[in-house]
Amino acid sequence: MAIVVPGLFGTVALPAYAFSPTATDDAAASSTLQTLKESGAQSLSVDEGVTAATVVRDGYSATTAAELANARAVAEAAEAETRRAEFATQQTSFTGPTASDHLASPAHPSNLSLDQVFNVALQYQGVPYVYGGATPAGFDCSGFVKYVYAQFGIDMPHSSTAQGNMGTRIPVADAVPGDLVVSAGHIGFYAGDNKILHASRPGTPLRIGPIYADNWWIVRIGI
Repeated sequence: MAIVVPGLFGTVALPAYAFSPTATDDAAASSTLQTLKESGAQSLSVDEGVTAATVVRDGYSATTAAELANARAVAEAAEAETRRAEFATQQTSFTGPTASDHLASPAHPSNLSLDQVFNVALQYQGVPYVYGGATPAGFDCSGFVKYVYAQFGIDMPHSSTAQGNMGTRIPVADAVPGDLVVSAGHIGFYAGDNKILHASRPGTPLRIGPIYADNWWIVRIGI
């Protein structure tokens, strides 16, 4: 199979009759130009046995968009299964009181001071992040808040959005340690100086850090 690609010309010498054309001269000029073009043409031969290379993207090898999407779905399912297995291991290894146990017999049933709430929360620095976790074996953000407030006899859902809707929104200027920092899909305890005590993400233990959300607000429980 041959592909013909016309070449580029710098200077083309034309016969004199090209500047004073007649019908006969036009035909001759056209023939001359065609000859010049063909003599300067370039050709490229491609072996018919050559096949297209397989598309490789994001670590997946696929020749169609459907195959790529399927490979990604398989990888995401495997990651979800890993998280579930990690959660099961962490939770079954914990033998201490759960949030339900604390609700049945709260350690601080009549002392809902924000200082006390924050001091209890500080005890769990260093606990690993576990998706779905709600015990000191491993917390996610709302599981951490739920576990702390259970010790004060307050039953909170295991959902950052639902927890943020439980309290009263107050101005950031009035926030003190122990209030809740709420943003889209995340929650933790205000630690002062625009910092948050929270279970942030896999691989990062529970700790105090800067509030990284662009849009966040303060919610106070118990008022």
